[in-house]
Amino acid sequence: MAGKEPESRQDELAESLNDLFSSVSTTVKSELQGTNNLLELLEKMNLRVAEEYNGFGDVASGLRVYVEQLKSKGGSFDEYVQQIDAIEQQVTEFEAVVSVLDRYVSLLESKVQSAYQNPPS
Repeated sequence: MAGKEPESRQDELAESLNDLFSSVSTTVKSELQGTNNLLELLEKMNLRVAEEYNGFGDVASGLRVYVEQLKSKGGSFDEYVQQIDAIEQQVTEFEAVVSVLDRYVSLLESKVQSAYQNPPS
């Protein structure tokens, strides 16, 4: 019986070690699977963001073309803007002349009315 006891203990020890290694192996596999799941999720998120940014790139490219078209069209209006500025300056000067003439006409009307109301004797 004494011979079987150490063998029995070795079997128990071997079985306990086997259970321990199985548990550690299961734990490591679970951790690795969790990490793998997170990496797959991250990959899917990265692909989705890449699609979004690709769309933004297309929009930005379209906007750049549109801005260039506006710049080229805007350049052709510079001549007209200068003409409008010149006309505005002329109108301002004309208004000043009209104002002087208006005061002169008012003065003449006043003199004419005064002459009719007080005829020379």
